[in-house]
Amino acid sequence: MTTPTELRAALVDKLTADGTLTDPAWRAGAAAVPREAFVDEYFLTTPGSMPTTYEPVRKDSPGWLEGIYRNETLVTQLDGHLRPSDVQGPVTGSPSSSSTLPALVLGMWQQLDVEAGHRVLEIGTGTGYSTALGAYRLGDGNIVSIEVDPGVGGRAADALKAAGFSPTLVIGDGLAGHEDGAPYDRLIATCSVRHLPQPWLYQVKPGGKILATFSGWSFAFGLALLTVTEPGCASGRFLPGHTSFMIARPHDRPPRQSITLLSGDERPAEIDPSLLDDWTGKWVAQLAAPSAEILGSGGQQILVDFATGSHARTQPDPDGGWTVTQRGPLRLWDQVETAVKAWQREGAPHQQGFGITIDGGGQRVWIGSEDGPGWNLPV
Repeated sequence: MTTPTELRAALVDKLTADGTLTDPAWRAGAAAVPREAFVDEYFLTTPGSMPTTYEPVRKDSPGWLEGIYRNETLVTQLDGHLRPSDVQGPVTGSPSSSSTLPALVLGMWQQLDVEAGHRVLEIGTGTGYSTALGAYRLGDGNIVSIEVDPGVGGRAADALKAAGFSPTLVIGDGLAGHEDGAPYDRLIATCSVRHLPQPWLYQVKPGGKILATFSGWSFAFGLALLTVTEPGCASGRFLPGHTSFMIARPHDRPPRQSITLLSGDERPAEIDPSLLDDWTGKWVAQLAAPSAEILGSGGQQILVDFATGSHARTQPDPDGGWTVTQRGPLRLWDQVETAVKAWQREGAPHQQGFGITIDGGGQRVWIGSEDGPGWNLPV
């Protein structure tokens, strides 16, 4: 039988070979911190299920340990309360807490560019695995981690203590940060946000860095590394790759009402609607229509705005083009079309071609340089 130590070593070898782990200090952390101490049970998706169902996996389940050391995100809670120990068979629900895949956790710690002596505020303790990695690298006294869910936070605290770690743990609203421990040299967020919370910009010292994933109600994502330039202000760039996290609960969309697509104004669409299926294309569309949700796929896209009830939908034409129908006070497709065209004029770069500037005037995401095409985040 393969031991946990052997499974950890195999995972470290894999992440080193694929270029994820480049820093020897983080390789040592990955080899030393037992992920199984933080994930005693989890859900796996049932292959081919529609709607998605989840199978509970516990310590007495076949393959439990091997599953922990696959480079995968493991869902640990559904609907804000349901744990694998609460169910006996497949169950449906929305993931509300998870243990993020090790490659992403370790990759983000490396991207944060920490140094010995740095104090770090972690937003989202989750299972405590990421917290343990930070504590191993920087020492317990340099890690403050905050978790909004008392049950999740309590289990993480027990797991950290059992694994020999004692960072500062806080139960509370991560979007408010933790002023008592400020100032921090670094901040890392393991949830996504629609905009960067102001407290973070004041609790990280000037010259310090913030690593956070931006998202929205269309569930497009972009990971950015920002440097705080002065209290309340920061600037930075979006990073390569494809990073996604559950959105912070206060930033999540309101409950969706039933959608009724009524008649409206029609015109030919000037861009291919399937561009919204592209990782960055959808991101651009979300920037352009931040209070809308994008549904559909391919030539049949649907945008619904939560604030006004405005909606837009596209339909392929027999001649090879597309027709867009728009209704309501916001012309959602007009907004998206204008933004996508601006992105295309800049060469349609991946998100690493984007940057962000935050100051007293707002939070603006731009392409290329600060004077390039850009959009204000919904602050």
